[in-house]
Amino acid sequence: MDFNTVSGPKEQPPKLSAEAQTQLHSESLTTRFWERFKELGFFPALVRAATLIVTILVMLSIVWVLKRFYVNADGSMVTQLQIPNAAQTLLEDNLLAPPLLANLPQDEDPALRRQTSLDTVLPLRSRSTISTYTVEPGDNLFSVATRFNLQPETVLWSNRYNIGDDPHMIYPGQQLVILPVDGTMHIWSAGEGLNGVAEFYKVTPEIIINYPGNNLSMATIGDLAAPNIEPGTQLIIPGGKGEYSDWRIPRITREDPATALNVGPGACPDSYDGVLGTLNFRWPVSERTLTGYDYAPSANHYGIDIGGSIGDPVSTVDNGVVVYAGWNDWGYGNMIVVDHGEGWQSLYAHLSTVEVTCGQEVYSGDRIGTVGDTGLADGPHLHFELRNDEYGRVNPWDFLQ
Repeated sequence: MDFNTVSGPKEQPPKLSAEAQTQLHSESLTTRFWERFKELGFFPALVRAATLIVTILVMLSIVWVLKRFYVNADGSMVTQLQIPNAAQTLLEDNLLAPPLLANLPQDEDPALRRQTSLDTVLPLRSRSTISTYTVEPGDNLFSVATRFNLQPETVLWSNRYNIGDDPHMIYPGQQLVILPVDGTMHIWSAGEGLNGVAEFYKVTPEIIINYPGNNLSMATIGDLAAPNIEPGTQLIIPGGKGEYSDWRIPRITREDPATALNVGPGACPDSYDGVLGTLNFRWPVSERTLTGYDYAPSANHYGIDIGGSIGDPVSTVDNGVVVYAGWNDWGYGNMIVVDHGEGWQSLYAHLSTVEVTCGQEVYSGDRIGTVGDTGLADGPHLHFELRNDEYGRVNPWDFLQ
């Protein structure tokens, strides 16, 4: 007999109370119920329904709060939206948009209704007579035209009696004629016919006669070939177009640069041969901004005025031969012209210094002078032109790279 082995009854698990057994049974039923509920697909529908109910409750709460605390300016509770009588009348007449009703005083007299405008518009005073303007420092043809809402050519044509056809002839202190409309002005001379004058400016005689500022009438003017118009009368030609005399620099080539002998002492007397250009034109100065006049054939300006300071280097835009180097008598001051071959020439004006001579070969980018304000220049800049035998004076903006 083994005294080390002890036998006895087996240990039994603790017995649950009746209350614990009931709770455990309930949790088991609940778990089985939710598992079955999910299997049948009812759970998503239940979530959506609960969300809807919560949303409705929140909205009702907001409405209650607004109704409880929103009041009129006088402290009374809001009961309904009321529109003032005057505003209601305007609304019915479609004279006032609903968003502006809140700004209309309640006691405003309907007879004093005003159309609401958020913009202040100053009426333009129409005029039909000629006026004058004194040129100020910094003015040019384009700035004066803009000041009076006119085209630049209108200012030039109507002042050709004192500045000619040259837009550079404007200077501070000068009196300019300012027309009330775009067109030109004609000072009547004895022996002229109205038909001929109208044809010259590309209008009809009726346009000149019927313009109020001219104080003419068909009844008093008489014969159009010999009208009753006093010599010296200033006539406004609405829509009239003038003609320019060609005061500009003539074509100067390496074969015959002497064609510019009447332009000034910078003309070259001999013919020359030399390097040809690549026809790839670079900028002549470091600046790329416009100052003063732009390319405007309608205003008789066939170049561009490029900004710069006195002494800034000026370079040739392409290979070529110098065919003009020196002073120009026609308002360009110190001027250089380079012939590039293939019918192309470039012009550089208002220079402070000229650093090349007639017949000299130059290459693209070579320094030929410096920026200045010589001649009829209002401040330092480079007046630059580009010309082709076939196309004439072209717009440099289209060719400079």
